[in-house]
Amino acid sequence: MFDCRFLVLASLVLASAPGLAQDEEGFSGRAGLGYLATTGNSETDSLNMNFAMGWNYAPWHHRFDGLAVRSSTSNVTTAEAYGLAWKSDYDISEIAYWYGLFAWNKDKFSAYDQQVREAVGYGRRLISTERHELSGEVGVGARQADLRDGTSNSEGILRLSGDYRWTISETSRFEQTLAIESGSDNTYLQATSSLSADIRENLAIVVSYTIRNNSDVLPGTEKTDTFTAVSIEYKY
Repeated sequence: MFDCRFLVLASLVLASAPGLAQDEEGFSGRAGLGYLATTGNSETDSLNMNFAMGWNYAPWHHRFDGLAVRSSTSNVTTAEAYGLAWKSDYDISEIAYWYGLFAWNKDKFSAYDQQVREAVGYGRRLISTERHELSGEVGVGARQADLRDGTSNSEGILRLSGDYRWTISETSRFEQTLAIESGSDNTYLQATSSLSADIRENLAIVVSYTIRNNSDVLPGTEKTDTFTAVSIEYKY
């Protein structure tokens, strides 16, 4: 008999003020934690954690994000990834801004053990309505990468990114982010789709799907990694 337990656990309090809206002054944030376990013919478990914190004091806007994903089957780890990112925007008009970015990610099952990126560039808020927000960015920078075979490389990169938010209703939201960082040795792509629904004033359930792709990888290594997460998210 197959027995399945689905447990979405807890929430972490990391900030104040609702959401991370670009036009709300002050400090805001959210954090989430999710856990999935199955037992029976096979035993698997998956844990995901994430947080986002923002500081908005016009003309400056700062954001700090983090995530951790771990999965195992029959006590054998099948996925383990971590990421941190800091981004600062400086408004030059109501719709345009300069930005600076520092990002780090580590994936124990990717061809790239870890990658660090720094970039600066120009962003523009293309759509800003009550329900829809869309921004696009272009920038340049550098990337340092450690490969699984023990080698390392550094290169300049061109960065293109976009962020779309759709407020479906007062209690549900959809967000799509996309970032492409292209250099002479490798092109890195990350796309995340997420759907959230409020279950209480400051509590929501969030389903997300993330794709990471490297164009050049070591032989025998997959170019694409995907992460699916279901979590409880707390914000205030």
